[in-house]
Amino acid sequence: MTEKTPIAPWYRQPWFWFLTIFPLAAIAWCTVMIIVASNLDDTMVTDDYSKEGRGINMNIARDQKAADLGVVAEMRFVDRAIALEVSTDDGPGNYPYLVLNLFHPTLADRDRTIQFQRTGDGTYSGKLLEDLDGRWYYDLRGPDNDWRLKGEAWLPAENGLTVSSEGAAQG
Repeated sequence: MTEKTPIAPWYRQPWFWFLTIFPLAAIAWCTVMIIVASNLDDTMVTDDYSKEGRGINMNIARDQKAADLGVVAEMRFVDRAIALEVSTDDGPGNYPYLVLNLFHPTLADRDRTIQFQRTGDGTYSGKLLEDLDGRWYYDLRGPDNDWRLKGEAWLPAENGLTVSSEGAAQG
């Protein structure tokens, strides 16, 4: 360099940008992560594992009771109406009402609970407020919550859905 060579201003110096790009990128990334973290809901983390273990044992007992009773349910979907037929080893399942919980695999705000009213000997009817589409986990329970049928299915099932204590949905 000579005395007559002009010196470029600071913002045109390559070493300035080389030395500042990484700290500026870290600041920008940190800002994005803080915004994302503050806008997402926190999920609950349980700290009482013994209570969860007892709940799991209760669920296993409910599943076993459904198997012991030989509970089988057949669901038919017509628009937003669901017709349900329940049978046991002793004949038609006659309960005052039944509860079907539908859980969406990824979106908790799409979970649904449907209460079936008895319409006849082992037959029930229920209504959906919104259309169902896609994969769902289901949980059909008796009125005393002493048995349950659970599994997963693609809904709405055009040919109906047969649910048994093995959790295999056939349709």
